Amino acid sequence: MDIFIRARFVIVHLLSLCLISLLTTGCHAQADQSNQVTNKKMENKTQNPLLCDIETGLCEMPDSTATSPAQAASAFKKPINIIYYTDPICSSCWGIEPQLRKLKLEYGSSIEVEYRMGGLLPDWSYNSGGISKPSDVAHHWDEVSRHYDMPIDGDVWLEDPLASSYPPSIAFKAAQLQDQHKAIDFLREVREMVFLHKKNIAKWENLVTAAQKAGLDLDRFKTDYQGKAKTLFEEDLALGQQLGVRGFPTMFFVDGQGNQEKVYGSKPYAAYEATLHKQLPTATKAPIHQDWESLFASYPTLTSREFSELSGIRRQDSDTYLQKLVDAGKLGKITTKNGVLWTRR
Repeated sequence: MDIFIRARFVIVHLLSLCLISLLTTGCHAQADQSNQVTNKKMENKTQNPLLCDIETGLCEMPDSTATSPAQAASAFKKPINIIYYTDPICSSCWGIEPQLRKLKLEYGSSIEVEYRMGGLLPDWSYNSGGISKPSDVAHHWDEVSRHYDMPIDGDVWLEDPLASSYPPSIAFKAAQLQDQHKAIDFLREVREMVFLHKKNIAKWENLVTAAQKAGLDLDRFKTDYQGKAKTLFEEDLALGQQLGVRGFPTMFFVDGQGNQEKVYGSKPYAAYEATLHKQLPTATKAPIHQDWESLFASYPTLTSREFSELSGIRRQDSDTYLQKLVDAGKLGKITTKNGVLWTRR
């Protein structure tokens, strides 16, 4: 089935405020009401797919006909299925990694997270909201990094800008065809590449590097990327339209009876936890092993905010604590202009 995608965003502030509010509450991409194939050079692109409204907390789009998430969910393996719409370059999705990682550790026995790609950036065939070319995004990402307290280096848009987020999205679907867990590792790798290392993850060589690090079979990865993964990506786009997905991150919490609750945009951890308990009051929280060895065994790389969220150590103390482990040769450290990534040795 062909898909006709166009991106448009709500801009309600002066440009100066938009510089601060880029993706603060969610990234946004819009599916057209028709089910035509993607036409990237279309008319009437009056709003920008890389800006959203900080006051409403939404990156809105016109109403679309929505189907029930229960009809779209994969076969249930656990009491709650979470359909998670995201994009590899969505900085708000990067911003909720601490909450999502904590949710998986505490409620992993109750939830299954089903990752879907939304197609944030088809191409650059638009000019609006003060954004007309990749270099215009650089300062926005730096501001977002400070807002979320997650390292993001906007200079990628100056040094090696992406033409589209479609290639890494298709690559993720190729990874899913091999192994769901390795696919999540792959998504983390490409996000670290673009947000911290300023790598253009639309380039094939960088996708191959991420696939290798995630332990994927590279021959099959290439075959699936050039074949079935494209169809699966198009299916994700079509399903997002049918579900009424208006931006990223969007999560549908679906129980075994098909009842669903939606969490739209970046929210504090308590919001995701409350939604889970609304759908499954009997959900039991597992204790997190908060020592650094256990946390880095679960997640080989952690930002300072992620470590603070998971360990319970106050954010203002986490860097000092982790630096002592680096000095003792127990952890590695990657420093960027907007934050640090701590790595398991």
